[in-house]
Amino acid sequence: MSRQILVLGAGAWGTALALHAARTGAYVRVWARTAAPLPSGAMPKLPDFPLPGTIRVSSAPPVGTFDCALVAIPTQHLATVLPLLPADVPTILCCKGIERGTLAFPLDILARIRPDLPGAVLSGPNFAREIAAGLPAAAVIAAGNMVRASALADLLSTPTFRLYASHDCSGVQLGGAAKNVMAVAAGITIGAGLGENARAALITRGLAEMTRLALALGAQAATLAGLSGLGDLLLTCTGNASRNYQMGLALGQGAKTQDAVAGLPGVAEGVTTAEALLTLSRQHGVDAPITECIAAFLEGRLTLAQAQARLLGRPLKSEIEPGLRA
Repeated sequence: MSRQILVLGAGAWGTALALHAARTGAYVRVWARTAAPLPSGAMPKLPDFPLPGTIRVSSAPPVGTFDCALVAIPTQHLATVLPLLPADVPTILCCKGIERGTLAFPLDILARIRPDLPGAVLSGPNFAREIAAGLPAAAVIAAGNMVRASALADLLSTPTFRLYASHDCSGVQLGGAAKNVMAVAAGITIGAGLGENARAALITRGLAEMTRLALALGAQAATLAGLSGLGDLLLTCTGNASRNYQMGLALGQGAKTQDAVAGLPGVAEGVTTAEALLTLSRQHGVDAPITECIAAFLEGRLTLAQAQARLLGRPLKSEIEPGLRA
């Protein structure tokens, strides 16, 4: 009997995941708030990729038995759709961010809303359009149970999409959330004409900042040097398809935050994540100067010149911090 895979969400990422899932030989059911494929058979967010006959899109609550569910809903709306998941389905959360107010990561939200479901999280340097096209890529599936993580990686891996298993849920989720904030900062840097040297320095120190917080959360430093950390950070800080980077470009060129958000084709999680990430850093006593500047800049409490002066004017120190040797 063919595998059955459920995808919640029919945006660009959900559509790309559905197309990938179909390539594994599975039948795929996509839940969409509004099931409205284009006349070509493609979904609106990825109009160049008609869906094969093994993918069915519906706005009706999913029922039945599935080998796994891929949840591609923005983190801030995750809690509203998790009740739709059928009982007992292994659930892979494919969103990146921190829930405002609760400071919860995606797996925390799943545990709160659907504690009955075995959960995992998928993260890595993956642009939706390239996954939809079947171009080579890699990502990480993390679960508290390594056997589950490995089984899900085996289920969803293909010759062009290589999945690694991990048990470091904290590190994988932190990397996926924090890189969006750094991508906004990288976009601002380039949009304001500060140069490639400045962007390279920001990415490098951003990774150090992310790693400090990851260690404080009990994660492994090696995770932040992997696909869900450095890999995703590099992609979103340099790739033009990154919404967070594009938003930063607009901000660096003088746009107001609300105007930059309105001009995006989708959600830029870095906007909602910045303040939550800063609060989390302060709770754990972690120095987070880049996050602090971006949060203040997005709220209009800091100008670009002030942010630049604050970051470059910090006391000089050793590059290799004792806490990052772990």
